Amino acid sequence: MDVRKFVVGLFDDEKVLFPAVKQVRKAGFRIHDVYTPFPIHGLDKVMGLRETSLHTAGFIYGITGTTIALSFMSWVFTSDWPLNIGGKPHLPLPAFVPVTFEFTVLCAAVGMVLTFCYLCQLAPGVKKHHFDARATDDKFVMVIECTSETTEAEATALLNATGAHEVHTQIAEAGWWFGTYDKEQKLYEESQVKVAH
Repeated sequence: MDVRKFVVGLFDDEKVLFPAVKQVRKAGFRIHDVYTPFPIHGLDKVMGLRETSLHTAGFIYGITGTTIALSFMSWVFTSDWPLNIGGKPHLPLPAFVPVTFEFTVLCAAVGMVLTFCYLCQLAPGVKKHHFDARATDDKFVMVIECTSETTEAEATALLNATGAHEVHTQIAEAGWWFGTYDKEQKLYEESQVKVAH
């Protein structure tokens, strides 16, 4: 398991988070990720994330579906099982349009869903570390990875200076894994539930 050290900063407002992300990137820190309770327009550009290639993948899947549908129907009606239907040609392309369109949409839709799940690491049994459970409620969480160039103290000081109301350090798995969460994560969740009651 790839275990690393992270400095986690919690923000109350997206208006504070947005400039904070800009300042952290300008200072040269590596932002592991930013977790928000709702989508924030433009945050991906501020974080320096490249534009998604999902639309390109969808185009490729669609063209593949079109090619498969036309090739299969052309082969069936001209080579494998040619039929004389009222003297009509064996390759009636206008008649192939509905099936070709439907298969194109099917391939593009299914392919894009599977590609999205792969890019976002979503699958049954896949787990990732939760840096703070409040990110799904009302907090904005910025996670900075500690590297050889950036120390924990520098990251903590920068997050405090940019408006984070709570900063702490976590040692966690950087990627994803199959299976269940560890005991510490379960105990943390249980303690949160008890505090809430």
